[in-house]
Amino acid sequence: MSANALLYHPTVSHYLRFVATTVGRDKLLRTLQYFSRFFAWYLFRTNAPTRLIAPFEAIKKQFALTRKALRLGKNVEHFKAAVAAMDDTKARDEFLRYCAVGRQLGYAMYLSFDMATYLDTAGIWKLETAKKLQKDAYRAWFVGLLFNTVAGIYTLWGLRQRMQEVNKTDGEGVVESRKIQRERNATNLQLISDICDLTIPGSALGYANLDDGIVGLAGTMSSLISVWATWKKTA
Repeated sequence: MSANALLYHPTVSHYLRFVATTVGRDKLLRTLQYFSRFFAWYLFRTNAPTRLIAPFEAIKKQFALTRKALRLGKNVEHFKAAVAAMDDTKARDEFLRYCAVGRQLGYAMYLSFDMATYLDTAGIWKLETAKKLQKDAYRAWFVGLLFNTVAGIYTLWGLRQRMQEVNKTDGEGVVESRKIQRERNATNLQLISDICDLTIPGSALGYANLDDGIVGLAGTMSSLISVWATWKKTA
């Protein structure tokens, strides 16, 4: 294959669209950050020399700081989404609407507290309240994830009820069952991602006694799911 054919291949064009988005770059960095967290833990547990562990510790810290910078100002997006969800009086399910409001407010507060700690984390301006603000950020993130997890479980229950009512002997029923199955697959994937993410603030807040190996693997898993979802959106 010639160089021109390779450069103009549809996959290359798709990759460029993917990395052109802030979300795409963030998810790639997040994957590397949490994999490095896991691998640094693994190397430490296997008594690897410090010179081998140091690069992965650096990746973990530096990519976390880079991602924190990329998130600056993103809290406004989630505050707006929370208002939109609250104003959505045409929503099919009130419970899911309130879960959406809780999720978006949780994420908005998380990003607000997280933004407030950036100067301290970057070493630009030290804040005495930085640790408290970071804990508040984790609490808000945990609450937002809980709302999304509950919404996911509730959605799966609703899809199960719908599937039981479908008549699979006619054409419309077959089409509807396939639609429900696609929705179920998407919901299951998001639920797995949310449960994996819950380990991160849960561990940081002491709600669960998890080591860096488990948190790193869980973060890597949820990051890969997000990478896949973002990749599909930019197709």
